Amino acid sequence: MSDDEIILSELSDDELVQQMHDDLYDGLKEEIEEGTTILLDRGWVPYDVLTQALVEGMRIVGEDFRDGILFVPEVLLSANAMKSGMAILRPLLAETGAPKLGKMVIGTVKGDIHDIGKNLVGMMMEGAGFDVIDIGINNAVENYLEAIDEHKPDIVGMSALLTTTMPYMKVVIDTMKEKGIRDDHIVLVGGAPLNEEFGMAVGADAYCRDAAVAVETAKEFMKRKHNSMADAG
Repeated sequence: MSDDEIILSELSDDELVQQMHDDLYDGLKEEIEEGTTILLDRGWVPYDVLTQALVEGMRIVGEDFRDGILFVPEVLLSANAMKSGMAILRPLLAETGAPKLGKMVIGTVKGDIHDIGKNLVGMMMEGAGFDVIDIGINNAVENYLEAIDEHKPDIVGMSALLTTTMPYMKVVIDTMKEKGIRDDHIVLVGGAPLNEEFGMAVGADAYCRDAAVAVETAKEFMKRKHNSMADAG
């Protein structure tokens, strides 16, 4: 039997999870759907399928992306495959009330219609166990405020790819300050022309240079938030 004829249903649980990591890495959507279904049929709880097969697989993809081994097109394929597994798991996770790491509203700012980076961050964040509300491109401050009001996110993410649209991030953050809600949210900014100094200048909590960093940063901030809430309690 050659490698490309692996019968997923004949693999042991451990082998199947390893195979799913490989399939995610290769962006094989149908195989991920099949693997997800097999594990569920074998009695796996949805949260374990999510964390052990999908999130762990995406973590490997994220690391290789960060280290320059994988590039955006490949990561998008992996993220897409992850999404198809998530589509099966999401309704089941909702039923079981699986723990979520946190909630994020993400969008590209006004005047900017680039969304590959934003989509990548959204998918990777979802892959890491966050609830992600993507408000799309070209967002005026009102869109952010509306989404914040409706979804009560822990994290607000803003993306810009044009130097001309970057300053709009400050408009959003300043408006959040005026409304007295800035400190209730972790604000993360990203996009090719940005850097750390810019992130600090506009008043964001952090600048994330890519999707892998965004996930790590978000997790770190959520940990701090939980710790400070525990201390306060």
